Amino acid sequence: MGIPHGQAQTSKSEDHVSYLLRTTEPRPPVTWKNLATELQWVNVVALTAIPVLGIVGACHTKLRWETGLFAVFFYYVTGLGITAGYHRYWSHRSYKASTALQWFLALAGAGAAQGSIKWWSRGHRAHHRYTDTKFDPYNAAEGFWHTHIGWIVLKPRIKQGSVDISDLASNFIVEWQHKHLNVLIVLVSFVFPTIVSWLGWGDARGGLVYAGLLRQTFLHHSIFCLNSLAHWLGESPFDDKHSPRDHFITALVTLGEGYHNFHHQFPMDYQNGRRWYQYDPTKWFIWGCGQLGLASHLKVFPENEVRKGQLTMQLKRLRETQDNLVWPVDKTDLPVINWEAYQSQAAECPMILISGFIHDVSDFIEEHPGGARFITKFIGKDATAAFFGGVYEHSNAAHNLLSMKRVGVLHGGVPHILDEKNVPPSQRLRITRFNEPACRSDSFDEAEN
Repeated sequence: MGIPHGQAQTSKSEDHVSYLLRTTEPRPPVTWKNLATELQWVNVVALTAIPVLGIVGACHTKLRWETGLFAVFFYYVTGLGITAGYHRYWSHRSYKASTALQWFLALAGAGAAQGSIKWWSRGHRAHHRYTDTKFDPYNAAEGFWHTHIGWIVLKPRIKQGSVDISDLASNFIVEWQHKHLNVLIVLVSFVFPTIVSWLGWGDARGGLVYAGLLRQTFLHHSIFCLNSLAHWLGESPFDDKHSPRDHFITALVTLGEGYHNFHHQFPMDYQNGRRWYQYDPTKWFIWGCGQLGLASHLKVFPENEVRKGQLTMQLKRLRETQDNLVWPVDKTDLPVINWEAYQSQAAECPMILISGFIHDVSDFIEEHPGGARFITKFIGKDATAAFFGGVYEHSNAAHNLLSMKRVGVLHGGVPHILDEKNVPPSQRLRITRFNEPACRSDSFDEAEN
């Protein structure tokens, strides 16, 4: 699909989404009066009837262990049709699949009853291109209910944003599945498990109820969690610009799609759980197909770039912590005092000189771990040598605390200030933004000089 007509008229200061919002007329809001006409009744009936029939059927049908195991197995097969097929292959092209694997994934995906490859992938590409905006079909800003099931049962308030699906439109398997989807859903999702259970161990009814209806119900909500839970539960270790989150629980219920923050940053990576210990059966399936020659060109985002994303978020969180701390007054904001004035003021208020900085120690004399005597004997004097090892090599905490007691700079004391030890340890790795001058500390001044 091409760029919407009129996009070329977008002003230089207006982004694509803002332009679309300005030029697109949304549907009226849903109210109790128009609810009946705004529901997508086919989806409402399917999402209601399947679980109801499954629950009623389970109340009257004994679960045999063979059927139970097959239902779990078939859940994974049809689920992989979505996660390995619809999602990672057709939506993101994260690997190349052989013709045989494409047919398998297309049939398995039909058994998940999540729409056609073409429809699903078109919506998912829009989701990535317009994440958290009104043109995202499952916009997280609309709330958990909307992202989980609301967008399926209600007609969209605004048309999905444009995306390119020319590769899907030219794929024979995709077009064939799209054309015959309704028949395929019935055959694969319900008839197939019924026949297998009947021929395998004589439990046709159980196959329909447990491997058909109830499996389908669980799989529906499992895949729905890819749009809801994955944008609500967890952390953002790679980027927090948008709503996707990483969480192990989400991975468990979505066949490995729970590391969603990573996925939105690096969508072309065939992995979702990039570490070997992260639960991602979809990744293992694709890798296994690669070993068998059914898949190739498994894409992996460069580790160096992944670590940049992690580092960015780590620095951002450190910056937030840093901004909530109180730091010493910069030396350029302190008064310059000559030696005579320093001694005169120290006679009235306990002050000591260390490395060119004058410190008010009135509230620390009795708190000094080494005893008050070691401070009082340096009041009005230069205690630089004593502080830096002449008497005791003070800890980083002591250096940090001392810097908070600065009240002035000794005139002519610049040589002391240029000593790198006068930069408190807590400030030596202080984080600055790209467009922000570096922390005006002594070490930076020395480097500039």
